[in-house]
Amino acid sequence: MKIELENVLPAEIEKRSFEIISSEMEPMEFGPNEELVVKRVIHTSADFDYAKTLCFSDCAVPKAMEAIKKGACIVTDTQMAKAGINKKILAKFGGEVLNFMADEDVAAAAKANGTTRATACIDKAAALDRPLIFAIGNAPTALVRLYELITDGKLRPELIIGVPVGFVNVVQSKELIMQTDVPYIVARGRKGGSNVAAAICNAILYQLAR
Repeated sequence: MKIELENVLPAEIEKRSFEIISSEMEPMEFGPNEELVVKRVIHTSADFDYAKTLCFSDCAVPKAMEAIKKGACIVTDTQMAKAGINKKILAKFGGEVLNFMADEDVAAAAKANGTTRATACIDKAAALDRPLIFAIGNAPTALVRLYELITDGKLRPELIIGVPVGFVNVVQSKELIMQTDVPYIVARGRKGGSNVAAAICNAILYQLAR
């Protein structure tokens, strides 16, 4: 069997990838801001299921963009997600990416309270006096804690990106977030991951950088 490779310049690979995604994606009802998010997630994962499973609350992307313009920080539940987010663009607006998973006080709080570190991370972030976007790609316990703090009136995030991957309480935790009145972008079902969380953040940031 003869294998034919596309002749694509290195600088054109991403552009060509998005052309392929656009040609293969089924027609869907997305706003222009949402479609760019969906396509970047597909670009990151090569998984077209996200065109059907990504759910957006009303005006979630524009609201997130406005929050970033006002200096919102992004809190992640993994170092991988933090590493993948474009910090240079975020810094232009006065924001930064935060992750507390390796902090000694978080480990101590989790042990003392019998919780996961992700839960303790959310509690630490909730104490910050800054507008916050949460990008959760790994820990459903982080989403559950966010839900609890929101329903108790103790936290009001600018956006929750709820895309943890896995099996235990993953589906349920995402559905809880969709029951709140906080802006959200959620990948329904079991799929997700830190790379997906970072891709969604970057899709929002790149729209601000245009």
